[in-house]
Amino acid sequence: MSIIAVTWPIFIESLLHFSLRTADVFMLSKVSDEAVASVGVANQLIMFMFFLFQFVATGTSVVIAQYLGAKKFDEIKKYTGNGILINFIFGLFVATTLMIFSRQLLGLFQLEPQLLEQARIFLLIVGGALVFQAMSITMSVIIQTHGFTKETMFVSGGMNIINIIGNYLFIYGALGFPQLGVTGVAISTAFSQFLALIAFAWVLYYRVNLKLTWNDFVDIQKERLKKVLGIGIPSSMTIISYSSSQIVTTAFITLLGTQMLTTRIYTLNILFFVMVLGVSLGRGSQIIVGHLIGAGKMEEAYRQGVRNVRWSIVMAIVMTAIIVLVREPLLGLFTNDPEIIQMGAILLIMGFLLEPGRCLNLVYGATLQAAGDARFMMIVSVAVIWGLSVPLYYLLGIHFGWGLIGIWLAFIADEWVRGVILWSRWKSRKWEKKALVKHIKSETTESA
Repeated sequence: MSIIAVTWPIFIESLLHFSLRTADVFMLSKVSDEAVASVGVANQLIMFMFFLFQFVATGTSVVIAQYLGAKKFDEIKKYTGNGILINFIFGLFVATTLMIFSRQLLGLFQLEPQLLEQARIFLLIVGGALVFQAMSITMSVIIQTHGFTKETMFVSGGMNIINIIGNYLFIYGALGFPQLGVTGVAISTAFSQFLALIAFAWVLYYRVNLKLTWNDFVDIQKERLKKVLGIGIPSSMTIISYSSSQIVTTAFITLLGTQMLTTRIYTLNILFFVMVLGVSLGRGSQIIVGHLIGAGKMEEAYRQGVRNVRWSIVMAIVMTAIIVLVREPLLGLFTNDPEIIQMGAILLIMGFLLEPGRCLNLVYGATLQAAGDARFMMIVSVAVIWGLSVPLYYLLGIHFGWGLIGIWLAFIADEWVRGVILWSRWKSRKWEKKALVKHIKSETTESA
């Protein structure tokens, strides 16, 4: 598999995935800035819970990638079935918890009563549908790991189209549908995710040709679980650490007022289109490097990781430049508020400082996961985010009164510090000792 062949469908799929959130925000911006703020806050909690499912999905995909590289096909069905079942059970638990404690969780953000009620409606519907996403993400990464990245791209594209059509019907009351605003967007999002789950199951069964039996799901062995969770738990802790820090940051920004909260949401939605480059190359790198390490080709895996980061930085800078050139018209698509547009434009220009550091972080992080070195990444993430970044968010943004610009500076520092540390780890090549498949002799010495 070549990096271009694997990555471009992942890039389109990731773009479509992030566009799903952006479409919700864009269409709700025609209702009110308050509706955008309420959904943005609810999405913070939903994305946090969504990231919890990554620990099984990521662990399963990394193990399968190395087993595919080592040509050990007999265990792959078992890992696939186990991963889907575990995330289904976990998804039910998370969705139920989110629905029962929705009011208490949203209360952490100290929203105005009207915003709180809108956010709660969205959280109940979309949060309840998280069980669909738990299974979908597991199936999707397994399909991608087998090299069928175009198929997952098409499923995500279809999901987006259905979501946008649903948003249009419920927001504007087209074709006799009721105008439900935030509620309608939530229904549309949940329904499109359910259809995506069905599509992923079809691809896994017929295209990848993984015809799972009941025994593949329920035959859960300790050694198998140990490998999946050994990668998955540290990987998910990394994501949870970052996601929870963003929830804390959102709470800080609510102290600055609804206008600044809305500015952050609009700006992040635009920058997501840059971030998706790093995410896509990281995922593509993870798949290919995992195969190479499983096959014992350590030198090739090392060089592949370095090349992917360089490409990611170059493309991120180019895309940031394009966005900066049209920053005010882009923000104008979401709002007419001149203060939001002015502040958002400044934050977008700061993307030149943010995105290279984020590329280091995303691509080297995903590549280290592929090598089985997820524990180191977790330690770095937790230590830097909570020891440096979160205090900086408060100090620069609230204590020193620099507002959203101060918080953005802390955001930039966070990405760069973590990215440089992960880059150093990759160069050290200590990750070579973490391979899950040990029977094939590597190209480098074991003492590296």
